[in-house]
Amino acid sequence: MSTGAHRSSGHADGATRFARFALPPNLLGYCGPDDSTALFEYGASGVVNGGLRSLAEAFDGAWPYLELIAHAHGIGDPLDGRVVDAYWLGGPLLDGLPLPLVGRSLDDRFRRRAGRGWPAVAASVAPATRLSHGFHVFSVYPWVGLLRTGSVEHPLHVLDRCRIRWGRVLAVAADEVTVRTRRLAWDGARMGLGEPVTEQARRGRDGVTLVDLRPGDDVALHWDWVCERLDGRRLAHLRRDTAWQLAAVNRDLAVSGPARLLT
Repeated sequence: MSTGAHRSSGHADGATRFARFALPPNLLGYCGPDDSTALFEYGASGVVNGGLRSLAEAFDGAWPYLELIAHAHGIGDPLDGRVVDAYWLGGPLLDGLPLPLVGRSLDDRFRRRAGRGWPAVAASVAPATRLSHGFHVFSVYPWVGLLRTGSVEHPLHVLDRCRIRWGRVLAVAADEVTVRTRRLAWDGARMGLGEPVTEQARRGRDGVTLVDLRPGDDVALHWDWVCERLDGRRLAHLRRDTAWQLAAVNRDLAVSGPARLLT
């Protein structure tokens, strides 16, 4: 990490924050390169260099979204903090993305993989589509469609863990924290947020942490990890984006039935 590296100061910059949000599914082997140790070290240390950028570019699910958002706003770096914010948490950069740009990006990446499911993916794209991580979770992954087949417990768990959710820290102990959060709920026809529950989440390992926390902090969670502390603005963006994505899912479910999205 030494050559061409710098250590970010203050609030973590975009590249470091990308590493922290991308780490949890990478640890599980779901996406990105096979080097979760390096990704964790970058997220924990705040060191930014070409190695971190190479790791980020290897996330073939997330990276094209970052490129698209950056390109649409004339931002030269897909790891610019504003772009990273928009992808993981939502925000104003997602408002009014050019529909042809969105359509071409999704067509290039998913038409072949979707096969007969492609028309449903294409139908989910509208002028108001918000290309956050939540869009990828709810409108590209197959788990939403599986709910309508009667297979609920596992798809709902994956959707809930894979989305970025918010919580309030209740207690901090070494590498773990206790948080209060709301999980996804499914009533057989619509998806929403359930009642608040208390759960354990990780913030580090072996005494090395991604983020300093104390009780009362609002945080962003991905799978079973705390990725960052949320200020009021970022929390509002995440709440808004989640509400939009759930509303879009419920509209689609009302008309599309179970055979939807990628397989």
